[in-house]
Amino acid sequence: MAAYDYDDAGTYDETSATQRQPSSGAPPSSDLGYDPNFVPDSVKSFVVHLYRYIREKNVYEIHQMYETSFQTLSDRLFKDTPWPSVDAVADYVDNDHVFCLLYREMWFRHLYARLSPTLKQRIDSWDNYCSLFQVVLHGVVNMQLPNQWLWDMVDEFVYQFQSFCQYRAKMKNKNEQEIALLRQFDQAWNVYGVLNFLQALVEKSMIIQILEQEKEGLEQFTANDGYDYNGGSNVLKVLGYFSMVGLLRVHCLLGDYHTGLKCLQPIDITQQGVFTTVIGSHITTIYHYGFANLMLRRYVEAIREFNKILLYIYKTKQFHQKSPQYEQILKKNEQMYALLAIALSLCPQVKLVEETVNSQLREKYGEKMNRMQRYDDEAFAIYDELFSYACPKFITPSPPSFEEPLVNYNQDAYRLQLKLFLYEVKQQQLLSGVRTFLKVYSSISVGKLASYMEVDEAKLRTILLTYKHKTHSVDTEGKVISNADVDFYIDDDLISVVESKPVKRYGDYFLRQIVKLEGVINDMDRVKKMVGSARLCLHNSMRALNLFVNVCGVGVIIYSLWLIKKWQVGVSELPPVSHVPKPWFIYTCLGMGIAVCLSTLCGHMVANSISSFTLFIVSFLVITTFLLIFGLKSLL
Repeated sequence: MAAYDYDDAGTYDETSATQRQPSSGAPPSSDLGYDPNFVPDSVKSFVVHLYRYIREKNVYEIHQMYETSFQTLSDRLFKDTPWPSVDAVADYVDNDHVFCLLYREMWFRHLYARLSPTLKQRIDSWDNYCSLFQVVLHGVVNMQLPNQWLWDMVDEFVYQFQSFCQYRAKMKNKNEQEIALLRQFDQAWNVYGVLNFLQALVEKSMIIQILEQEKEGLEQFTANDGYDYNGGSNVLKVLGYFSMVGLLRVHCLLGDYHTGLKCLQPIDITQQGVFTTVIGSHITTIYHYGFANLMLRRYVEAIREFNKILLYIYKTKQFHQKSPQYEQILKKNEQMYALLAIALSLCPQVKLVEETVNSQLREKYGEKMNRMQRYDDEAFAIYDELFSYACPKFITPSPPSFEEPLVNYNQDAYRLQLKLFLYEVKQQQLLSGVRTFLKVYSSISVGKLASYMEVDEAKLRTILLTYKHKTHSVDTEGKVISNADVDFYIDDDLISVVESKPVKRYGDYFLRQIVKLEGVINDMDRVKKMVGSARLCLHNSMRALNLFVNVCGVGVIIYSLWLIKKWQVGVSELPPVSHVPKPWFIYTCLGMGIAVCLSTLCGHMVANSISSFTLFIVSFLVITTFLLIFGLKSLL
């Protein structure tokens, strides 16, 4: 297999690439429909720049073009049509084989997301993935791609396999041409081929050994987010890493939960890892991990991981509102809440759930969870409803038998998993009564408990043994773990109850109190700012009021002096009399005007005072004086 080394591609010349573009940039005529050979100028620029950045190993620019530009162009130009064919853009990227494979991978992903692919297109997509993975496994692909793109490759690979199995299982409405294609390409999306590719990527990348060496401090894979900062390539290693998640997902779709968890075992999901750098990878990993544990009766592990991921989504979902994956994030969020409701109904370990998640859960499924505890027909219907909504789309990987009458069998795998799940729920029916009595007593005789439950002692011992079995499970390492919130042991005929006490998580308590204290401090700061603003507003108002009152006081003085002058002129024109009364009223107004002017000086000093009480008193006196002046003026 030839080596694909982008370091040896030579110097990139954007001018020469531009010169190869045709002069006409007009879109094809609308009556001609979709033309796979027409390449708009914006798409030419996109593929040319993406090709250049891949050769330069500019991961940041590749990520921006892949995550933003590709989506923008798809929304603007190809909302209802495919992108231009790979043959149409090959000339702009020097007919580079690897880039053409990557472009076709994005082409088919866009087709699946926006349109309904034909059977031939599904088969062509399989051939493209085979060619791409063959190059990665057996060639030398010396390039760096963003983790988001590499995760999308694995995620889309598994999704298209799932979609093909669902499509192939609907045989009833297939025409003769489709049946002939299915017969001819019977190896397309074969389950063994899918599993072999994913497993080959894991083994060829030696990712398991890398993760083991990282625990010993010999590797920096997680610390570098999977990227190679020494000039190497991250493609094979990161694809191998995400392929472990892909294997978990495929085995969950097949109903083989134990094998799926075993494939994921090299990744420590309790710690930050490369899978947490991509939100889609993080959610997919925990969703399938939690669902597999739920189906294996490892309820405590499922509850713990669902709680963590739901809390994470609650805190960070606002940062992904513009992401094209936002709707998928919300959908998985709702599905995991439904699975958490199921797990808590079967194993009431509410102490494992954070307050925020618990309040959201009660808001969404509180009433249904109460009804699920009764284990009657209505409860089983709710279990059926939640499981059907939240479970993966199970597949039947085997091809159809063309010799027999063609029937749809796309729901067979789902019905089988639902039947097994509801059978497990029915077995939990008697256990709810046992749990109720064990919570009441610290010790009780076998005969007394048998009489309470209205069964004989032999039947009760069988029920207690079933309770022991159903509340314990085997983890991936072969150890027996308990899911019981109430445990017991029997000594002769006495049942001694051992109620598990919740582990006090002092760290979480202190963190919550610190957050509350920070909230109180922030509230106090806001109140302080509000008080400061009100104080400043009052100071400014006092200054304005002082100015206005000062003007009024001066006006009163001038008016009083004018009245005195008029009084004197009027008195001089009168005939001589023995006694002329004094104009006390005018003198009083003059005195009031002088007093007001003096008060404004005092008000100016008080407006800058630090005493709020003094400020209030003076404000009250000034306003009262102001009202008194206007009253006197109205009398005059």
